[in-house]
Amino acid sequence: MKTELRDEVPWSDRLTEYDNAHFTLYLKLLDACADNASEEEMARDILGIDPMQEPTRARKAVRSHLDRTQWLIASGHRELFPS
Repeated sequence: MKTELRDEVPWSDRLTEYDNAHFTLYLKLLDACADNASEEEMARDILGIDPMQEPTRARKAVRSHLDRTQWLIASGHRELFPS
């Protein structure tokens, strides 16, 4: 089941249904960061938000999803690969 993209990721100290539904998106954001993509490029190309039409929403959504991606790398991965 695909969950709608939100402007702000629902936050939890555990993996969520939202995380599971958007895991591929998180990987795309990581790849875009590695390629030095701008927030505008990530908003448009990955999140499907036009940063020219909705600059505040685009910036907020990119940063929220990047924050969650960083949490996944730092802590959340433990739930993906329990020891």
